[in-house]
Amino acid sequence: DYKDPAVVVPQLANMKVTMEFTASGQKMFLDGTDVTDKIRSPEVSMAASAVSAIPEVRAFLLEQQRTLARENDVIMDGRDIGTVVLPDAMVKIFLTARPEARAKRRYKELIEKGIDISLETVLKEVMERDYNDMNRAAAPLKPAEDAVMVDTSEIDFDQSIDALAVVIEKAINKGRV
Repeated sequence: DYKDPAVVVPQLANMKVTMEFTASGQKMFLDGTDVTDKIRSPEVSMAASAVSAIPEVRAFLLEQQRTLARENDVIMDGRDIGTVVLPDAMVKIFLTARPEARAKRRYKELIEKGIDISLETVLKEVMERDYNDMNRAAAPLKPAEDAVMVDTSEIDFDQSIDALAVVIEKAINKGRV
């Protein structure tokens, strides 16, 4: 039961999360097992919101994320990266899109993976996760005060990359990086 701290917390002591870079991209490993695809499943996505509300899990993940950032040049994304994980990051971007736009993207991704789900269900899950994350006591989802807001509701993936590159280049030119 991932919502029960008494079940989850004892497992953290023996858990090893690592990241590797391969020719095909970034891979995430849990105890030596490649979980790159599994962590993007609808079940894990919804469970992440619940389990990350457990303070001990947040502390464990916080150290994992900070270690990754210390040991690698990274662009890190997550719901509290700029406010909690890396509050002194060189560039902070709060990437957002309307729930409907995110649900359509997620729906397409899941259908392409052969997962049978409705767009309505995906939208409901996106909105539920947003609500839970914005209203949790520990590290609620919100933009850092110095984050640049980028809304990708009306643009595609390549245009999103271009928009992010512009923000990063401006920060470099201002000497923030």
